[in-house]
Amino acid sequence: MAVFADTSGFFAVLDGADDNHGEARAAWEAFPFGSEPLITHSYVCSETFGIVQRRLGVDAVRVLANELLPRVEIVWVDALLQRRAVEALLAAGSRRVSLVDHLSFELMRLRGIDTAFAFDDDFLQAGFRLLA
Repeated sequence: MAVFADTSGFFAVLDGADDNHGEARAAWEAFPFGSEPLITHSYVCSETFGIVQRRLGVDAVRVLANELLPRVEIVWVDALLQRRAVEALLAAGSRRVSLVDHLSFELMRLRGIDTAFAFDDDFLQAGFRLLA
């Protein structure tokens, strides 16, 4: 069964000072790459690169680019997925859940994914389970 990878999961793997680092590293190392897909989308990649570069530096960006993301299936956001996510964001009427999270939720629903590698309670509130 596929699992969705969120920015919060990637960041926790990379940042040794993150409260969730130990749990994230253990989940990453135990993930059955090759038999189960770990999926994310291009907006998560963009968001993660920006946060990692700003908070952890270019060396951590190298690890993200060369070690983590090559193990993940990246779905490129198209016009239909973006439109669905914008509609969901507008329907929710909340300032709290970002467009990137709404894109994640829409992709998960479209792919039948019920579990996220994330440390973001918004996934739980949207009805998904957390891997870590």
